Amino acid sequence: MTTIPELISADRPRIFEQLSALVSFPSVHAAPGTEEANAAAAAWVAQAFEEAGIKMEAITTVDGSVALVGERAGDPAAKTVLLYSHYDVVPAGDRAAWVSDPFTLTERAADDGSTRWYGRGAADCKGNVAMHLAALRALETTGGTKLNLKVLIEGSEERGGEGLSALIEEKPELFTADAILIADAGNAKLGHPTLTTSLRGGGQILVTVDTLAAGVHSGQFGGAAPDAVKALMRALDSLHDEAGRLQIDGIDTSAIWEGEAYPVEDFRADAQILDGVDVMGTEQDAVADFLWARPAVSITGFSSTPVAEAVNAVAPTASANLNLRVPATMDPDAVAEALVKHIEAHVPWGAHVTCEILEVNRGFETDPTKPALATLGECLAEAYGREVTQIGMGGSIPLTVELQEKHPAAEIALFGVEEPKATIHSANESVDPTEIEKIAIAEALFLQRYA
Repeated sequence: MTTIPELISADRPRIFEQLSALVSFPSVHAAPGTEEANAAAAAWVAQAFEEAGIKMEAITTVDGSVALVGERAGDPAAKTVLLYSHYDVVPAGDRAAWVSDPFTLTERAADDGSTRWYGRGAADCKGNVAMHLAALRALETTGGTKLNLKVLIEGSEERGGEGLSALIEEKPELFTADAILIADAGNAKLGHPTLTTSLRGGGQILVTVDTLAAGVHSGQFGGAAPDAVKALMRALDSLHDEAGRLQIDGIDTSAIWEGEAYPVEDFRADAQILDGVDVMGTEQDAVADFLWARPAVSITGFSSTPVAEAVNAVAPTASANLNLRVPATMDPDAVAEALVKHIEAHVPWGAHVTCEILEVNRGFETDPTKPALATLGECLAEAYGREVTQIGMGGSIPLTVELQEKHPAAEIALFGVEEPKATIHSANESVDPTEIEKIAIAEALFLQRYA
């Protein structure tokens, strides 16, 4: 009898064909001109899963996206497993930065000589949709499963997933399951099977500093007139010490990550840090501590007078958007409020400061020793032929917390086809087809054994 690994390895042409079709849709949610592409992508996904034996329902959500919800009944006494992914993508960005058309799945050799498939969404998250389909095909060919299967493929995750959040609140029964497999993560390194056991929560904070009623001539007033840009820079600089370690008044920012380490040389390569530029912290600080155990603040936007419009005037106002990340063990509301108080206390010269907390979301933790996650870990190890790594992830997936709140008994697993070389959300996003195959093998084995 042909085994699941043999079936999926031989299925690569079909996987490429399906992923190619899905990548061809520029399915960016709520972007002008993408309406037809979104509708076409949703229709394609629905048909593909129905061909795999999952009856799908298209539900238009409050944000105008389409969530595809399907199920296939198994043994009434058997457990229920929900498979998740999303078909929307981030914009392609500057087309000139892409080696090939972002919406044409293109196979070519990577710098290390391996074969990769390039295209927007190839890894995040259309590659995971193709993975689910490959796993279901192999499962059916090898006798199926007694499990009751559910499938959820949403269409606005990259824009916050507001529609799905509202649907979970309104109809939580649609997502009742014993195990929820969220394929929207990936491996710590190429070829290293990984379960993500924690996600950071966080928030967005808008800071605005005002010092003058209007810009004044720098020749006539510069030097004595308070510069709003300098005032904001001083306040922001107070958030980090000389080594780059975060410091927020009243918040412990020194926690240690107890899980898998993240070697600094791997992090430098993955983060594309330029030669000669330091990683934050000292030799006593571990990269994993910064990423998964401690809060972090990034300045994701800064506004004052654009350089192209510069005139000889002292800036009267300046604004910055702060992206806050908080480990799952910390209260994001408390940290966000402490961050605001810190900024207010450290703005110099009596400058007027306004801080607005735009968004806050909690982090997520899961227990990898529970039955479903332990079984999935065993299947990942078998598929890859090596021990599974357990890591945290710096990003936030609000869906995990929302499902956990509505279904606290469900085991939630985070895994997927992504890995650092995929450079998701950037130009030349790609996926290694072997990752799709191995993750699909693990998922198919899980759906057999968990039954």
